[in-house]
This record gives sequence, C-alpha cells and structure tokens, in this order.
Amino acid sequence: MHESSLIPDLLAKIQQVARDHQADRITAVEVKIGALAGIRADHLREHFLAAAAGTPAEGAELRVTESDDPLDADAGAIRLLTVEVEA
Repeated sequence: MHESSLIPDLLAKIQQVARDHQADRITAVEVKIGALAGIRADHLREHFLAAAAGTPAEGAELRVTESDDPLDADAGAIRLLTVEVEA
C-alpha cells in the first residue's frame, strides 16, 4: 500500500467522526499501523500533517502505535482507534 491511498481514506474517516459529532475541530487522532501496512509512523505523520491542512484535523495530535506482528488481522492496515473532537 502507498500513503497516497492510505491518508485520504484515514482523513475521510476522521472528518466523518467530526461531522457525526458536529465538531468544529479535531484535537487528537490515535491510529495503529499494521506490520505490513507499508508505512512507518514518522512517514505517516508527515503525510497526515500535509493532508490535514485546511481541514478540522489541522493541528491535531497524531498518536501512532506500530505493530510488528505480520499475522495480526490488521497487519496490512492503518486502524483508526480514537478521534478526540472539540465543539
């Protein structure tokens, strides 16, 4: 997988949470990167910051956990764990 497809999908999910909660701003996002997702935490942060610019997620803290288990059910995914919002 490549970040060009991963980040827009992740950001869309995050923005949906903001809409669902009628939030003006997203303050923090927690994700888990699978061992086979094809992206490292520092690279994800760079792309997230760029993609979030001009959205409710701009400036949000990104908390990342990386799995090293290639047999995990989510090994090839970036799993959205939590989204913190501000109304």
